[in-house]
Amino acid sequence: MSDVTETDVNATSDAAPVKKGVPKLVLIGGGVAVLLLVAAAGGWFLTQSGDGGGERGGDAEVAAETAFFDLPDIMVNLNNASDGAEFLRLRIALEVRDESMISAIEPRMPRVLDTFQVYLRELRSSDLEGSAGLYRLKEELLRRVNLAVYPASVDNILFKEVLVQ
Repeated sequence: MSDVTETDVNATSDAAPVKKGVPKLVLIGGGVAVLLLVAAAGGWFLTQSGDGGGERGGDAEVAAETAFFDLPDIMVNLNNASDGAEFLRLRIALEVRDESMISAIEPRMPRVLDTFQVYLRELRSSDLEGSAGLYRLKEELLRRVNLAVYPASVDNILFKEVLVQ
């Protein structure tokens, strides 16, 4: 029959299984090392992003040069389907980079006020409800003022008063 005896079969089956691959401790250590490297790289990128490694004091200088230009009060009738008249009263300030922009904007002020009047008269009171409505109004007025004063530019529109009555 066969030359293999029963003791030979038992001896091979009782032997410890042969370990294949890398021990678990080495795998866990390698995973921890990779995570540490990724965390260190992420920290480095976060600290190096922004102004290209320049001084942080540059932001204070930009804020110091900012100038504000007050527009005259604007009062318009809102577009209303019902018979009741609704009014919108705005007091706005324009934020510009420096004083020289104000001298460039002042001669174009009739154009700015005209574009504001035309846009505002088409609004309904429902367009101005909530913070989202005011944000949309601010963005649209900023777009229109920058078109009207080109090549000068306005950085921001600041509402001093918004009254819907």
